[in-house]
Amino acid sequence: MTIDNLTNNSTPVTNKLLALFEDILEHDGFGELRVEVNILKRKQKEVIIHCGKQYRFVVDTPQQG
Repeated sequence: MTIDNLTNNSTPVTNKLLALFEDILEHDGFGELRVEVNILKRKQKEVIIHCGKQYRFVVDTPQQG
């Protein structure tokens, strides 16, 4: 697994996590962020981000070599 594969494959997830984290830091009150990862068939994973709402993504599992 390389960082390039992970970065290219999960860019929408990474962007959403960073945006939500920045929103929490800018918020005047309490904030909570939780990430859940489930293994799916066909070498994929489901990433669920909990932050008031749920944001769901399906990403391909990087090849191990």
